[in-house]
This record gives sequence, C-alpha cells and structure tokens, in this order.
Amino acid sequence: MGPAPPPLVLASGSPRRADVLEALGLSFAVDPAEIPEARREGESPQVFVERLSREKARTVAARHPRSLVLGGDTVVVLDDDVLSKPTDAQDAARMLRQLAGREHVVATGLALAGPHGVESGVDETRVRLRPFGEEAVAAYVASGEPMDKAGAYGIQGKGGALVRGVAGDYFTVMGFPIALFVDLLGRAGLRYAFGRLAVRSEPGDGL
Repeated sequence: MGPAPPPLVLASGSPRRADVLEALGLSFAVDPAEIPEARREGESPQVFVERLSREKARTVAARHPRSLVLGGDTVVVLDDDVLSKPTDAQDAARMLRQLAGREHVVATGLALAGPHGVESGVDETRVRLRPFGEEAVAAYVASGEPMDKAGAYGIQGKGGALVRGVAGDYFTVMGFPIALFVDLLGRAGLRYAFGRLAVRSEPGDGL
C-alpha cells in the first residue's frame, strides 16, 4: 500500500455538503470556519464564492495543519443581484418572489487546503423555477427550509417542487459540485477511489 492521504475536514456546517461526502463514502470531521461572508464592492459572484471558499479552507487548515480541509460557498445570481442566505422570513419571501418563473444562475466555489497548499475553483449551473404565487411563497417559507439556503430554496428538499429545470450540474445547485471536487483532488495530488481518498501514483484528474 502507498502513503495514506491526509484526514479530511469539512470547513462548513452545511448538512448538504456533509450529505454528499457521506454519499461518496468518505470519512470526515466537521469544523465550520465561521468567517464574515460580506461581498466586496465590485466583486463578481464567481470571485466572491471562490474567495470565501479559500478563506474558509485556510481558516480551518490553520487549526488542522496535517489535514485536507474542504471549504465551499454558494450564491444565486439573478440579473445583477446576488442572493445569499436570507436574513429572515421576509427576506426569504422577497427572494422567492424574485425567482418565481425565472431563470437564474447558481455559482458554487470549492477550495481544498492542506500540505499541498490551496486549490480552488467555481462551477455554475442555470436553474429555472416554476411560476408560483403568494400562497406557495408563504407555505414554503413557513416550512423553515429556505432559511439556510442561498436564494431561499433547496433543490434537494421540499424546494425541489419549485424547480422547472436544471441546465448543468445538479450537485452545484446543492452546494457541492462533485466533478469540481474530484478535479481539485487531482490538483492536490490525490484521487477519489470510490469510497476513500488515495495518494496519486502519477499525475491525473482525480480518479
């Protein structure tokens, strides 16, 4: 057997990202970064989510210097508006009214920090929501699901009923683009070995 890869730490309290890692069969610890998530003036959504992902990964990597730390961030982009997590129920309702019947972009950044340094990237997916009115908005907000979701909806939960179609990677909308994660592993000298991580014996794309 070759050398063992570093232990994996998820720098996020997101249940969705934990669910994906568990579905991939990977063992990991959870240590949320808890950093400010304010967008800088003039910062594009893509630069914003990648910067936050890198900052989260670096912050937690400082506490786990021998680990592989995964940070991530997701935003919804509608026209020129960037929709992060709603601040309260009224804010969630406002976002849902904006998104109803329209197409938007979901941008998710991921970053891997560890002994190799930091590797990061961004993936984008287009999503169209169904037309819906105030009754649906009120009922969905009352469910509580929108409150910790970028754009105030979760495609993998009750909010899936609001979605008309997806053009791109479903997992990007969930907040964890698996293809990007595998690519970042390859750039970090690792590979996904279907249920575990392994150190690469030769250059590759993460598989």
